[in-house]
Amino acid sequence: MNTLDHKPEQQSRSIFVYSDEMSRFDFGPDHPFMPERAIKTYDLCNRYGVLNHPWMSILEPEFLDEALLTLFHKPSYIDMLKRASRGEVELGMLAHGLGTEDNPLLPGIFEWSLKASGGTRAALQSIIQGDATVVFNPLGGFHHAMPDHAEGFCYINDIVIAIKDALSKSPDTKIAYVDLDAHHGNGVQHAFYSDPSVFFFSIHETGRALYPWSGYETEIGEGDGLGFTVNIPLEPGADDEVYDLVLENALFPLLKAFSPSIIVAQLGADTLVSDPLTHLKLTNNAYQKAVKGILDICPRIMGLGGGGYDLYRTARCWTLAWAIMNRVEPTDEYAGLVGGMMFGPEMEVGSLYDHPYRSKGDIKEKALQEAKRIANHIREEIFPVHGLS
Repeated sequence: MNTLDHKPEQQSRSIFVYSDEMSRFDFGPDHPFMPERAIKTYDLCNRYGVLNHPWMSILEPEFLDEALLTLFHKPSYIDMLKRASRGEVELGMLAHGLGTEDNPLLPGIFEWSLKASGGTRAALQSIIQGDATVVFNPLGGFHHAMPDHAEGFCYINDIVIAIKDALSKSPDTKIAYVDLDAHHGNGVQHAFYSDPSVFFFSIHETGRALYPWSGYETEIGEGDGLGFTVNIPLEPGADDEVYDLVLENALFPLLKAFSPSIIVAQLGADTLVSDPLTHLKLTNNAYQKAVKGILDICPRIMGLGGGGYDLYRTARCWTLAWAIMNRVEPTDEYAGLVGGMMFGPEMEVGSLYDHPYRSKGDIKEKALQEAKRIANHIREEIFPVHGLS
């Protein structure tokens, strides 16, 4: 096993949040959200030897203190979610996003979401308190949940609650939130739209083509938070080359200028070419570049799972993300012993890495030109706020 850039004994503590029980929670046979992704990720991390270093530990998530829910959510919504979780059905639940196709009424969903949120909160606190430098919760990242309703497979916004709780205890902490999910992080944006203490950055598929139909480049914050919200909407068909352009010309320079003390990264893997719910055409090569670039800017990082609906490719992305955050090189410890079908037909034994892919024709040209236009817009509107030219 090789390490990258430093010796193992120099590595600060890393925490991987995992619960086998939570990973087996069932959203239903036709629902695209599969907590099982966490099991696949955990297995892959072990298979590739990136979860067996002495500085790493597993954290079993515990229930979030319910009093913290009101840092973002309305008490009336929480009460309704509890009743739904107990199997009660009310017509008024639909107005709060409960009982929809995206957010069905599931027995135990309140308790499950409370544990997911507890894992995220504990993970961020471990960084704040200096107990860890790198943490990853593949069972977290529910960036769509709003104060009074569920949406987009998200019932409780673990991200907002964890950040607000952290800032209440450590108000001088500079937190940058980076959202790599194909869907715009609308719930998190809503929470911090006028708050300059959190720098919000989301790269996602354009709201003209994908839920939640928001996240345009003109959404840049308001009041004291003007210039602290940045959105990069990508056209359908955007590939690694397009992604590289916005990373180099928008995300990385702005993150460096903001100089966060902690980065909270929603590492959704639904930007991949094979994802069944989105229309972007990335490979995990672009994904790796994003994670590496974020880590180079700020080594104190909390990664969260989020989206990703190609089960096996999502597990590969999250395994690579964990390896990158810990600066270790994955090595298939079962190469030659286990069949290549173990983690899906597309996966070759001994490799987690995708082959390069490029979009072509008018689709590629439109995606590239739009990315350039938006990057220029960001440079004109956002860069001056942060002292960049």
